[in-house]
Amino acid sequence: MKRRSALALLGTVLLARPSFAQATRTLVDSAGRKVTLPARIERVFVAGPPASVLTYALARDAMVGWVRTPSPAEKQYLAAPARDLPEIGRLTGRGDTVSLERLVAAKPDMILDFGSTSDTFVSLANRVQAQTGIPYALIDGRFASTSPSLKLAAEMLGRVERGAALAAYAEAAFAQVDNALTRVPADKRPRVYLARGSEGLETGSRGSINTEIIERAGATNVAEGLGGSSNIANASLEQIIAWQPDIVVTLDRGFFDNVGSKPGWDQVRAVANKRVYLAPSLPWGWIDAPPSLNRLIGLRWLLSTFYPAEANLDLKAETKKFYELFYGVNVTDDQLARLLGGKAN
Repeated sequence: MKRRSALALLGTVLLARPSFAQATRTLVDSAGRKVTLPARIERVFVAGPPASVLTYALARDAMVGWVRTPSPAEKQYLAAPARDLPEIGRLTGRGDTVSLERLVAAKPDMILDFGSTSDTFVSLANRVQAQTGIPYALIDGRFASTSPSLKLAAEMLGRVERGAALAAYAEAAFAQVDNALTRVPADKRPRVYLARGSEGLETGSRGSINTEIIERAGATNVAEGLGGSSNIANASLEQIIAWQPDIVVTLDRGFFDNVGSKPGWDQVRAVANKRVYLAPSLPWGWIDAPPSLNRLIGLRWLLSTFYPAEANLDLKAETKKFYELFYGVNVTDDQLARLLGGKAN
């Protein structure tokens, strides 16, 4: 359904709000919008994939559903009963799929989005909120804003203590990176290419939300000027050969398994030196896919991958800690082996 027609229909499918007075509170979201919320949040509609990770980590008991049903493999790393919630569609991102009737029938106390706070998303939030009467909050999804964004979202959701604990983890992760980088001279930091898709030719330009984690880990993203700072774009193999990355990080198992035999890729330094790494991806990607709180464990994985001596990190123990704290699951040794199996290829 196209965005314009979807919003038009919203005007005819208004949420029935209770007629009796309810206690409310007004908070300011990351876009500077005043959002009036019920005193208690019990039902949250997530606008897109990044918001689903944020809400799952902070208040999974309040989620009304997933933007996409988790796969059986993903469910192994998610806690019950949230992992079995229904698919409800999405309001933002590629191919908005939300059923307006389902949005209304879900009767959420609020809609939560995590990511861009640009004018486009502000306009969408304002229109949906005006036409449905459902409070719609925008939370800044930039990686550098993780800690304050966690605290703001937690305040809105009524999970302040939970938000403080997760924010403390985020702050410690960033501090660990900064500490390690003090021992890595600038000329020793790797030049990295992020390979997405089965051919490895989809990537994120320098400054993109999809690659900012690589830059935060002290590396240089070799892809520059490909479709703007906020877009996924395509690169040619010729460009990648010209960039000559020291390391290739990929999100795709097929590409990882076959890159050595793909014509021309042997001319890429990282491939020739067997420095291609498969980022873990369950239940969500550690680099992006989506760009949300899942990147916090990805940051430590990158740190350990780029600078193993300086990081001095027990990645298995750190992974177990993260999955228990953020996802509410105790990862087994077999699950750890599956997660961390993408060694240099």
